[in-house]
Amino acid sequence: MSYQVLARKWRPRNFHELVGQEHVVRALTNALDRQRLHHAFLFTGTRGVGKTTIARIFAKSLNCETGISSTPCGVCGACQEIDAGRFMDLIEVDAASRTKVEDTRDLLENVQYAPSRGRFKVYLIDEVHMLSTHSFNALLKTLEEPPPHVKFLLATTDPQKLPVTILSRCLQFSLKRLPVALIVGQLARVLDAEGIAYEAAALRLLARAGDGSMRDALSLLDQAIAFGSGQIEVAAVGAMLGSIERRRVIGLLEALAAADVPAVLAQVAALDEQAPDYAVVLAELLILLQRVALAQMAPATVADEAEFDPDELRRLATLLPAEDVQLFYQIALLGRRDLPLAPEPRGGFEMVLLRMLCFRPDSGDERNQSARAPAPVPVARPVAVTAASAPVAAPRPVSPVVMDATPETVWHVLVAQLALPGIAGQVAKNCALLTRDGGHFELALEPGHKQMLTDSVKERLRSALEQHLGTPVQLKFQIGAAVLTPARQEAHQQARQQQAAAERAAADPHVREMQNVFDARIVSVQPLDDGER
Repeated sequence: MSYQVLARKWRPRNFHELVGQEHVVRALTNALDRQRLHHAFLFTGTRGVGKTTIARIFAKSLNCETGISSTPCGVCGACQEIDAGRFMDLIEVDAASRTKVEDTRDLLENVQYAPSRGRFKVYLIDEVHMLSTHSFNALLKTLEEPPPHVKFLLATTDPQKLPVTILSRCLQFSLKRLPVALIVGQLARVLDAEGIAYEAAALRLLARAGDGSMRDALSLLDQAIAFGSGQIEVAAVGAMLGSIERRRVIGLLEALAAADVPAVLAQVAALDEQAPDYAVVLAELLILLQRVALAQMAPATVADEAEFDPDELRRLATLLPAEDVQLFYQIALLGRRDLPLAPEPRGGFEMVLLRMLCFRPDSGDERNQSARAPAPVPVARPVAVTAASAPVAAPRPVSPVVMDATPETVWHVLVAQLALPGIAGQVAKNCALLTRDGGHFELALEPGHKQMLTDSVKERLRSALEQHLGTPVQLKFQIGAAVLTPARQEAHQQARQQQAAAERAAADPHVREMQNVFDARIVSVQPLDDGER
């Protein structure tokens, strides 16, 4: 007996065996059990999600010798012939190979005749969007008023190409891409039934490579069985798919977090020895960054993580600021799109990684930081450090105490001197200092920025203040309209500078002369920084 591929051997024979697509199954079973049957059904979705399989099960339900129901017996002559693909009253057509109008007319000539064996004559037209305009016109009249013994089952991967006149005459069911976990479960059931040993991590690789298609995943499983000599192991499946070890991707992200260019290039050199597909490497990096972002923003979700060690994700979440993770993800996403345009794959991949380091929110350039550093902050009161305080970094030099400084002034200058990048800096600028008692700060945050106040942002702000003041710091936030935040002060200052610049421009004799000569008017004025004058 010849070997039957897994995708065909394990094709569902009834609705109960179907994996996923519960929304479609529910609608069809209710229609069958209640005998409310439309004459035309359209199944849409990407490849391998079950369009033609559902259509065949539906045809079997219509023609089962035990009667119309959602549970065909599977043993009668009609059911067995449909499973074998030789039932006379199930006419399957590949529209991609029969696009001419003559083919469609020949097909429809027999519509008027009663079925030979079954209860209904069923026309299953696959990839129906490939029909020509004339073919659609030939089909339209029959589809609108078919004989009572005819049912049309249409399947397509591109419903946008169907005329609206066809769409309006069909009940449309959109099949979803299958999630990785569901595909993994089905692959495991198949292998258990086949008596083949496997590693769970290898099945996840196959499921992800299936890209939402159960058929593609089963075809890859067939290939993996042959590649691994009857065993499904991570190393063999990774080699077959051209994927890389997760440990290497983690090492790459660690080097990026440390902004260590030599280490990043060394990681790329080690990867290159395996001749990887760099688009796949970027995909793996994107998956890891997404998991790290979840560990930062929703730590509880990583407890059930199956692909990565939760402790490893939590460790990586502490190495990278949240804004860096988001920036790396966006750069990797765009880099994967542009990678085919690079003259050499490795060079294009290296440029993506270097771009991550060049455009980090905090470049770590001490010379630039010192050049931009504002004047020392005036402190409202002396800072007391108790014997029980935890050791902290040595304090930066600060100016003498200014006893009459207002909380707004103290916080404004503190924020300017901290020069925090990214989200933490935005939160700090949109806070106002309500009270301060030594290292205890009570801050009011503008309501429009409360979604930015995550635990990671609080920790970055607290740590920056501790390093600056040289004492343990505790922060307490409340959400409410702040009287005068640094952001508002900067906005007021910019408005004053803009107004002053506009007044100077209007009073300038040269400008007034140009207005008179050319009948000109001032549209906008941009004040110059002190360094530009």
